[in-house]
Amino acid sequence: MTIRDDHALAADLATEAGERLLRVRERMGFDDSRALKAEGDRSSHVFLMEALGRLRPSDSILSEEATREERLDPRRLSADRVWIVDPLDGTREFSERAEQDGPGGAVRGRSDWAVHVALWERGRLAAGAVALPAQGRTLTTGEPPKLPAFEKGRFRIAVSRSRPPEFVQKLAYLVGADLVPIGSAGAKIAAVLTGDVEAYVHAGGQYEWDSAAPAAVALAAGAHASRIDGSELTYNQADPSLPDILVSLPELATSLLAGIRDLHR
Repeated sequence: MTIRDDHALAADLATEAGERLLRVRERMGFDDSRALKAEGDRSSHVFLMEALGRLRPSDSILSEEATREERLDPRRLSADRVWIVDPLDGTREFSERAEQDGPGGAVRGRSDWAVHVALWERGRLAAGAVALPAQGRTLTTGEPPKLPAFEKGRFRIAVSRSRPPEFVQKLAYLVGADLVPIGSAGAKIAAVLTGDVEAYVHAGGQYEWDSAAPAAVALAAGAHASRIDGSELTYNQADPSLPDILVSLPELATSLLAGIRDLHR
C-alpha cells in the first residue's frame, strides 16, 4: 500500500477493505446471511482499525462497529484529527443475492453497498473515499468525480429500498421527481455523483459514519450536501447521530430545500 497523503490513504484503505469483503462473500456464499453479515462487519472493521492504528497512530477513530464505550470515548472530542469509518455500509445488501447467470449459472450478489473512510480535521471533513467494491470503483476527494450536467425536466431522487420516508414521496410529487430505490447511503450518494440519480434525501435516522465519507466526496466534487433544513453537516460530535441529509446536483438544491420547508410547515 502506497501512502501519499490523507486522500490517497482513505482511497487505499476503502478499496482494500472492499476487496477483502468481496473475498469474504465469495468464500462464504449467501446461504447463511446472518453469518455473512457478521463476518463482513467484523473483518472489515478489524482491518481498518489495525491499518489506521499502524499508519496514523496519533489520530482518533470513530467506527460504526466499535463498541459503545469506544464510540463515546471523550478523548475523540478534543482530537485534532478523527477518522470516521463505516467498514460495511449496507450490510443487508452485501448479504443478498442479486441474480443468477442463467439456469445453473453463477450467483451474483448485490452491488449497492460500500465502504466509507473519512478524515475529520479541526472542524471539517478533510478527506474521504467511498469504495463500491462490487461495482469496481472508488470515489475519492483526491480525484473527485466530475458531476454530470443537469438537464431540466423531471429528475430522480434516491431513496431507501425498504422504507422511503413518506415526506420524500410527497416531495417527489411536489418537485416533479421520480423515486429510485437504492441500497446503502454511500451507494445512494455515489449515484448522485455518477449520474444514476440527481438527488438523495433522507430523514429516517442515520449516524456520522453513514454520511461522512460520501459527503466529503460530494462536497469536493461541487455537489450540494447539507441537512434537510439547509444547515451544515457537522461531524465528530459527542452524539454521533446525524439523522437527515440532502445531497444533490447544485442546480436542484434551492428547489428541494424549498419543497422540504413547505412540507414541514
